Amino acid sequence: MDQSFMKEKKILPLVLSMSLPMVISMAVNSMYNIVDSFFVAKLSENAMTSLALVYPVQNIITSIGVGIGIGINSTVAYYLGAEDKKMANKATTQGVVMNFIHGLLLTILCTAFMPAFLKMFTNNQNIIDMSLEYANIVFMFSVASTVGITLEKIFQAVGQMKVSMFSMICGFATNIILDPLMIFGIGPFPKMGISGAAYATGIGQVISLLVYIIVYFARPIPVKIESKSLKPDFKLLKRLYGIGIPATLNMALPSFLISALNGILAEFSDKYVLVLGVYYKLQTFIYLSANGIIQGIRPLVGYNYGAGEHKRVEKIYHTTLKLTVLIMALGMALSWIIPSQLIGLFTTNPETIKIGVTALHIISFGFIISAVSVTSSGALEGLGMGNPSLMISLLRYVIVIIPTAFVLSRFMGATGVWMAFAVAEFVTGIISYFIYQKYAKKTIE
Repeated sequence: MDQSFMKEKKILPLVLSMSLPMVISMAVNSMYNIVDSFFVAKLSENAMTSLALVYPVQNIITSIGVGIGIGINSTVAYYLGAEDKKMANKATTQGVVMNFIHGLLLTILCTAFMPAFLKMFTNNQNIIDMSLEYANIVFMFSVASTVGITLEKIFQAVGQMKVSMFSMICGFATNIILDPLMIFGIGPFPKMGISGAAYATGIGQVISLLVYIIVYFARPIPVKIESKSLKPDFKLLKRLYGIGIPATLNMALPSFLISALNGILAEFSDKYVLVLGVYYKLQTFIYLSANGIIQGIRPLVGYNYGAGEHKRVEKIYHTTLKLTVLIMALGMALSWIIPSQLIGLFTTNPETIKIGVTALHIISFGFIISAVSVTSSGALEGLGMGNPSLMISLLRYVIVIIPTAFVLSRFMGATGVWMAFAVAEFVTGIISYFIYQKYAKKTIE
């Protein structure tokens, strides 16, 4: 397949054509998250709280897979743009191997660490037991998750977004179908409760992986996984990890943030912990189109940078920024028009819904300005500049928000935590624009 369209097609149609399949994928993913949580919420509020507590560790596994995948994506796209197929194949092969190893290590470490982690946030033994029941099953599928993510990023790097979309939809659809069957024991399935939700998640990841493998052999792509490329190339691995480790931290920082905020909110009530978990489920839905566009532009930025098309890189950035601003404005509007309906998807408790509506109203003030941070971080990753991208995420998820949340919560209670989200987005949005201008222009001039 010829990738020259990445440097020849007009910018707006190009960005839309690469991003739309990913937006659809993210939409299905967000629907899966909402449906999955909807069914678990039918079990009890404790079950939902259990998912909220497991989510940060589950997200770390995904973050490592996606982070290294972004390093592979950027590197493969760069070498294809530079017309160096040999190095593109090496990046593909060694990336798959490394994420396979990461999946194995994560299965062992996360399973061992989970009991101690949970006791940091709750003394409710029922919540701890349900959390462990869910986590121990989900973690068994870590290899399928990390390798599947790697193949997703490889297919995206060569411009085959529709294959990536199809694979993700197959996995999510499997998950959505199996959720009620396995949770509630419908048809041939026994009633498994929260374990059913975990098995449905894992099986969905396996299905997604199988689709990539079948397509890889049935319809060859421009890069290959080959035995002759297995010998470690340390210069290449340095590039992969140089992009991948900051990208992993970018993805993992929300988990750190959630854990820190859970510690602050737990002082007030478990209901606030639940609301924070619900918000992060909704956030996937609210940010889905913006994140889909960012996934679409990473290979475009990398390919055009490798091909020496530096003016197109700048045009791609500014076009993407305009699109993400529009999308986040819509997200803010929904947060004010139908907040109770959104929160009500996960709980029927009137007090919890009231807390959730207040949280969503306040947090949404930072949505529009967050488009600058999201776009700048994604474009820098596409350029292979992981460290400046990480600087933006550290500002957004640690340096500004956590101290702000702690201080404001002393004066305003849980409301201060919600206020900290908006403050962090405004501060980070302004700084991230200047970070992009400084580092990106230095690279592409």
